Amino acid sequence: MTCPSCGEKGILDILYDYDEIHKTLTKEKLKQNTDNSMWRYRDLMPVADDTDVSGFLRIGWTPLYESKSLRDELGIRKLYVKDDGLNPTASLKDRASGVAVAKAIELGYDTIACSSTGNAASSCAGSAARMGLKAVIFVPERAPEGKVAQLMIFGAKVVSVHGDYKATFDLSKAAIAKYGWYNRNAGINPVMTEGKKTVALEIAEQLNFEPTDWVACSVGDGCTIGGVYNGFYDLYKLGLIDRIPKILGVQSTGCCPFVDAANAGRDLVPTEENTIADSIAVGVPRNPKKALRAVRDSKGAWIAVTDEQILDTMRVLGRHEGVFGEPAGVTATAGVREAVARGIIRPDETVTAISTGSGLKDVRNALKAAGKPKLCEPDLDALEASGILG
Repeated sequence: MTCPSCGEKGILDILYDYDEIHKTLTKEKLKQNTDNSMWRYRDLMPVADDTDVSGFLRIGWTPLYESKSLRDELGIRKLYVKDDGLNPTASLKDRASGVAVAKAIELGYDTIACSSTGNAASSCAGSAARMGLKAVIFVPERAPEGKVAQLMIFGAKVVSVHGDYKATFDLSKAAIAKYGWYNRNAGINPVMTEGKKTVALEIAEQLNFEPTDWVACSVGDGCTIGGVYNGFYDLYKLGLIDRIPKILGVQSTGCCPFVDAANAGRDLVPTEENTIADSIAVGVPRNPKKALRAVRDSKGAWIAVTDEQILDTMRVLGRHEGVFGEPAGVTATAGVREAVARGIIRPDETVTAISTGSGLKDVRNALKAAGKPKLCEPDLDALEASGILG
C-alpha cells in the first residue's frame, strides 16, 4: 500500500484516466444525479463498478453555509462553512471509512481495523456495523468518551492503548499484519484519501464550480488536507474548475509539526501531542508528503492557533453561525481568523472553512468553551434576580 522507495512517508497516489471519466462525469450529468451522497462521485473513486454501495450509511452532501455575521466581523468578501459534523457518525472521516468498507467487501475481508484518536475509529465502526463487517479499533487512552461510546455502541472490539497516537498506530500496524485484517489506517492505505477528497468535490459543486479563493482545513496526519487537494486537482484536470484554491493548513500550537517545519524550512520532526484538539493531535504525521504538496502546489499557507483561540472559535462559530464543532472541527475557522489578522487572507478574498466534526464528540471541551448554565429556583422572582436573562 505504500511507496517501495519512500516507505510510509510516500503514500501512493491513485491515478485516473481523466479523458475516460470526462465522458460520464460532467456538470450536466451531476445536475441530473439524484444521489445526494458522496457516491455521486463514484467515477472518481477506486471502487469496482460491481461493488454494491446502495445499502451504505448516507455519507456526504453535507451543507455549505454562507456566513453573514462572522464574515462581516472578519472583514472579508465571503465566508462559507462546510459542516461535515452532519455525517452519519458526525465527522468527515465517514467519507474515508465508507470507501474503506466498500473496498474491504470488494476484496473479501470480514474484519477491518485501524488506529485513531477517535473520529476515524467511530466512522469505521459505524460503516462496518452497517455492512456486516467486524471492526477492531485501537485508540489512545486520551480519546474522548463521546467517541469511545460510539465505538462501543457500534459493537467494535476496542483496544485502549496506554500511550500516545504513535504507540497506538504502531500496535495497530503490528496486529493488522499478524491477523490479516483489512487496513483502514489513512497513513498507509491510499483509498482513504479518495474518500476524503469528496468534501472538495462537494464544495466545488455547491459553489457552482467556482470555488473560493481559499479553503481552510485542520491538519493532523495530513491525510484530510491531502485529500482536499486531490479533489480539487481532479476537478481541474477534468476541466470542471479553472483553478485550484489556495489551501490553508491549520494546526494547534500544542501539536504543529507541519507549521514548525514550514516556518523553519526543514523536514518534519516528532512533536508533543499537547492540545485539546485530539483529532489533530498527531506528533508524527503519517502523510507528510501529500500534506506539504497540498499547501505548496496550491500556493497556500500553514498557520497555527492556540487552544484558547480554538475554544473561542467554538463559541463564535456556534453563536454566529449555529454550527457546533468539536475543537479539531473548528480549528480551520480559527485559522481563518488568524490568517485574516496576519494579512495572509486579504479583505477582497473569499474563503471556505471545513468543520470536520461535531461538538457532541467532545462535550467536556464544549462546556469549557461555553460555560455551564446557572441554577435557578422555579420562581419568576428568582429568575429575574438570577441575571440569566441579562
